[in-house]
Formats: sequence, structure tokens, C-alpha cells
Amino acid sequence: MKISATIITLNEEKKLARALESLVPVVDEIVVVDSGSADSTESIARHFTDRFLFNKWPGYAAQKNYAAAQASNDWILSLDADECLSSELQHSIIEIKKTPLSVAGYKFPRKTLYIGRWIEHSGWYPDRKIRLYDRNAGRWEGQFVHESVKVDGEVGTLFGDLLHYSIDSIFDHAKVANRYTDLAAEEMFARNRRARITDFVFLPSVTFVKSYLLQQGFRDGLPGFCIASFAAYYVFLKYAKLWELWHQPNCSKEESAAKNKSAGNGK
Repeated sequence: MKISATIITLNEEKKLARALESLVPVVDEIVVVDSGSADSTESIARHFTDRFLFNKWPGYAAQKNYAAAQASNDWILSLDADECLSSELQHSIIEIKKTPLSVAGYKFPRKTLYIGRWIEHSGWYPDRKIRLYDRNAGRWEGQFVHESVKVDGEVGTLFGDLLHYSIDSIFDHAKVANRYTDLAAEEMFARNRRARITDFVFLPSVTFVKSYLLQQGFRDGLPGFCIASFAAYYVFLKYAKLWELWHQPNCSKEESAAKNKSAGNGK
């Protein structure tokens, strides 16, 4: 069983090396697909692989499928530039390479470092993702936001965490919320969804209660409270942006979709 790792990038010089270093002991090939970095992303990537490719940004899922198509092996391990394999997950992957199961993909938990603290509740953990898959049986789906791998077949589970170094500050979280609510609003707009008063009055509060109480965000300390608050803010903001899209003069769905495509990945 040979594995090709794929990573898509855009100005990822701060976090890319950590991701690539974690892949070297595990995979047989690393493919990096860039959409126009202006920093040192390319030079960092070329320290680890000669498979550094450029592809104009087509959207998250499409870019990841493009990267998988460029790989030499059918088994794909897809990471974002701000993720890396824990030592336990590295060991799990090495073991299945020796004796692979008859499955179409593997899922494993993802743990996020949030402003210096590993989050273990709040709906953020274990957050299991399919990231290792046979490209003949699976592909990335999701036109706008929250893309994921869909496989045709059984999915196995691996031990060990995928470590996610996503948010370093409150400012970072605000930027992420702003970017993803743009995409979420675009997705709802494309489905002819309209914002209702109940979306503004009830859903943010319900979201906070779910994250902080039902999903035990209080056990993550003050970061857990911040996560729940941002989750509520995210819900409010995406419906506010959806309302705005419907009330912009002379804004068609085609123009809105074009704006989303030109935004770049920014993950």
C-alpha cells in the first residue's frame, strides 16, 4: 500500500513546514498544489518535495480533487497546511500500510489548538474526518464551504489525532468567521434560501447553548466560552449576509458565485 499526501496552499509559509515534516516518515510521495502564493510557500515546499504544482483557484473541493488527480498513488492522505500528524497517528498509518484493510477510506479524530489550548469539547473534538482514502472510491465534495471526502464503501477508523493549528488569536477567529460566513451565505443564496426572523432571534442562542452546555464547552475554560460565542456570532453573521445578498441591487446568483470563486482559498 503506497500513499500520496496532498496539500493545497496559498501563502502558508508560517505553518506548512510542520505539516510536511509530519508526512515524511509516513507517505511515499507529497504533492503540493498552490494557487498563487506570494510568500516563501514554494521554497519551503521544495525542501520536502519536487511535486510543487500551480493551479488557478477553482474552489476548495475542486482544488483538492485536482491535487489527488496529480498523485502517483491511488491512496491519498489529504492535509491542510495548518494540520499535521501526531506521532500516534503516524504509527497507525504505517501499520495499515503493512496490512491494509478492505475499506475505501479511513477516518481519525482532529484536535484543534485554540489560542494556546488544545480543545477537547465544545463540539470541536473528536471531530473525526476522512482524510485517507482510495481516490477510485472517493472524492471531495462541497461547492462552497465545509468540503469533505465522500467514499463509496466501508470506512475504517485509525487511532491518533490529526493536530490542527488553526486559530492563534481572537483576531484570527474573527477573520475565519468573516471568511466562512461569506461562503456559507453564498451557498444558501445559491439554494434560494432566505433569511427569516427566527434565524436571527433563536438560532444564535441555540447554537451557544449547544456548544457551551450540551457539548461541554465550559470544560474548555474561557476558550470554550469564546468558541461558543463565536459559534453564535457565526450563525447570526451568515444569515445577515444572506439577507444582504437578497437585498443587493443588481446582484445575480452568477455574479455572487463568481465573487466566491475569485476569493482564493485562504485556509
